Amino acid sequence: MESHIVKIIAIQQVTHDVKSFRVEKPTGYNFVPGQATEIAINQPGWQEERRPFTFTSLAHEPTLELTIKQYADHKGVTQKLHQLVAGDEIILHDVWGAIEYKGPGYFIAGGAGITPFIAILRQLHRDNQLAGNTLFFSNKTAADVIYEDELTGMMGSNAQYILSRERKTGYEFGIINIEFLRSHVTDFNKHFYVCGPDKMITDINAILEKLGAQPDLVVFEK
Repeated sequence: MESHIVKIIAIQQVTHDVKSFRVEKPTGYNFVPGQATEIAINQPGWQEERRPFTFTSLAHEPTLELTIKQYADHKGVTQKLHQLVAGDEIILHDVWGAIEYKGPGYFIAGGAGITPFIAILRQLHRDNQLAGNTLFFSNKTAADVIYEDELTGMMGSNAQYILSRERKTGYEFGIINIEFLRSHVTDFNKHFYVCGPDKMITDINAILEKLGAQPDLVVFEK
């Protein structure tokens, strides 16, 4: 199995519990926007603790970016990653993932499930191909929304934010359920890209099928 030890170049705070890690890119290391890798921390006791994370950089860039949420109730890899500093090393493994852009449609994300879509939307924006795409991005509170300013800057009103635990002007309150999708989706013949917690993916996919979406047009990590 392919593996590469790379240095962290820079770390930025994105939200209260999300950081972006800019790391070295190995020669010949390529990916398609939406794909991921497993990474481990190159420190004793952590080299075999691999976890999947999605690239949020674009394939042409000379470095890699990973945008990673820390889970306070998990005393593990994400907590340790958030303690690292520039100059520390991580271990990259093979590129994998079934999420990639196949045509205009609806991106449905929950929390850190936005990460596979970041590189896709950034690439479409760079290529001036964002027309016809809509984002529904669900979070608990407004403070949890990853890259909100950038997403709104790219997509305008086609980026819609839904909050489940906070009522705030400019955001919808509630969850992405059958009533939400029935009232917000205008064309069920388009592609649907779904990423979030496992239960959310299962629930959304079942709702989309019920509402008439074509199963082969629903893209998610199987």
